[in-house]
Amino acid sequence: MTWLNPHVYLDTVFLLGTLAADRGDLRWTFGLGAALASLCWFTALGFGARLLGRYLAGPAAWRVLDGLVALTMIGLGLLLVAGS
Repeated sequence: MTWLNPHVYLDTVFLLGTLAADRGDLRWTFGLGAALASLCWFTALGFGARLLGRYLAGPAAWRVLDGLVALTMIGLGLLLVAGS
């Protein structure tokens, strides 16, 4: 399913390609670093989900998680409004 997701190509080809092109001779180092960071992030995400799966099995944990996400979004929204 990942290969059918257009965001994969937008992020990888256009976003990272554009950012790497601005780095001059270090563009390949930047690309390699971005790929390594992505590999580390998704590996940690997968193992973290496996480790936290038993704690997130109940509805109470999801309410807490949803509340934290809501507070984060509200906080970021307030920062954006305050900065404009």
